[in-house]
Amino acid sequence: MAMPSFTDHFRGKHVLITGGLGFIGSNLAHRLAHLGADVLLVDSLIPEYGGNFFNVHSIREQVRVNIADVRDEHGMRYLVQGQDYIFNLAGQVSHTDSMVDPYTDLEINARSQLSILEACRHNNPDANIVFASTRQIYGKPEYLPVDERHPLQPVDVNGINKMAGEWYHIVYHNVYGLKTVSLRLTNTYGPRMRVKDARQTFIGWWIRQLVEGEPLKIFGDGLQVRDFNYVDDVVDVLLLVAMHDTANGQIYNLGSDDPINLVNLAEMMIEINGRGSYEIVPFPPDRKRIDIGDFYGDYRKIRSKLGWQPQISLREGLARTLAYYQEHLAHYI
Repeated sequence: MAMPSFTDHFRGKHVLITGGLGFIGSNLAHRLAHLGADVLLVDSLIPEYGGNFFNVHSIREQVRVNIADVRDEHGMRYLVQGQDYIFNLAGQVSHTDSMVDPYTDLEINARSQLSILEACRHNNPDANIVFASTRQIYGKPEYLPVDERHPLQPVDVNGINKMAGEWYHIVYHNVYGLKTVSLRLTNTYGPRMRVKDARQTFIGWWIRQLVEGEPLKIFGDGLQVRDFNYVDDVVDVLLLVAMHDTANGQIYNLGSDDPINLVNLAEMMIEINGRGSYEIVPFPPDRKRIDIGDFYGDYRKIRSKLGWQPQISLREGLARTLAYYQEHLAHYI
């Protein structure tokens, strides 16, 4: 099934993106600005969370930015008004940070999601709301690939709070009729992701190490298998579920057709980069305790219902990402 054209659907629509200066939010903002939407980006710009003004520098005249925190209930009640679409992407995504500071993770990933939904219920019940959930809520897989029927057994505080945030969205659909949908994202990568440290994504940290000529560090034996989605494919699916009423109340996995172990991933990245090296190192204890082993998702549900499947291969996506940071790394460190 071919992907639909989004142009006619989003032109002139009012769109709010929480976490809009972050990685996925800013890539979505670029696409929506190109489609002619009226885009409002909400971001706290808390340094650890990845918001970066450079992410939207080339569209700064086409979008509006409001520096606000999703924990601010009164602000969110105002900001959701009049929006046709709300892409709820703001979150605390570091698994290790969630174990060090569980209360902040609870505030951002659970309580704030509830207050956003309450704001919509009272001030904008007709908005289409897309929530960015995570494969992390499945925990250590009992079988592979992991489909939506797999038990939910998160291994860290972040997974528990993201699971709560997701289910608030589903309950508000079931009980109040809000138009919500949840996407369980896997490892998303691409231009504009945080590469300052390994807090949010190891692949971002690897990209930085490659560009700076440092060896990649692979924890464990390097045979852990993961799946990856290039950010443009994720933007496609965000728009797709937003425009289809049949997606309301649904939960969909994302995933890819080419899962890969970490040693092979490192070798591919080094080959694309033209130089580099890697070393196998023991797991740091804080990461070992919450590691989930092999994981790759089954995305057949969204492929069969809405026709989405990834268009960008891992090799092509990595080449694009490396090229971006070879040019723009100074804005991200």
